[in-house]
Amino acid sequence: MSASRFEWSQLGDIQGGRPNLGGDTRVAVYRLMQFTLRSVLEKEFGEDRMRSLLIQAGYLAGSEFCRNVLDTGLALGPFIAQLHAKLLELSIGVLKVEKADAERMSFVVTVSEDLDCSGLPLAGTTVCDYDEGFLQGIFEAYTGQAFMVKEVDCWSTGERTCRFAIHPLP
Repeated sequence: MSASRFEWSQLGDIQGGRPNLGGDTRVAVYRLMQFTLRSVLEKEFGEDRMRSLLIQAGYLAGSEFCRNVLDTGLALGPFIAQLHAKLLELSIGVLKVEKADAERMSFVVTVSEDLDCSGLPLAGTTVCDYDEGFLQGIFEAYTGQAFMVKEVDCWSTGERTCRFAIHPLP
């Protein structure tokens, strides 16, 4: 992925800046931003480019999230447990590992009750492009190697959870 100007410090002092409202908001507000941004990007660049840009943004977010929120010095099992706990704590989603090959660093994970699509009407296509990038960024920041993350099931395709295949690139 290309270099970016984003830095974790740009998130600012949320508690100081929102002394009455705090750091939480509703999922509908997040989705308002997410889906209007998707719409504008698709109109300007087409569906494929929109998806690519959302994956890139998710990748950047996941990389920074991993470096600033997670302990990358942990062994794989404790790291995954910490990731699960942080995603719960921040109300991002409920992470579960369905399959894991630690030797090959290949996984199938689900994220239920996620921010992007849980509860959406059927669209016939996956919509968690940002989440693909987010997971890719986390795994790459943790391991230092390149990964491919692909959403294989999504709420918007009729599943009740999002499922992602995660594999290292050769």
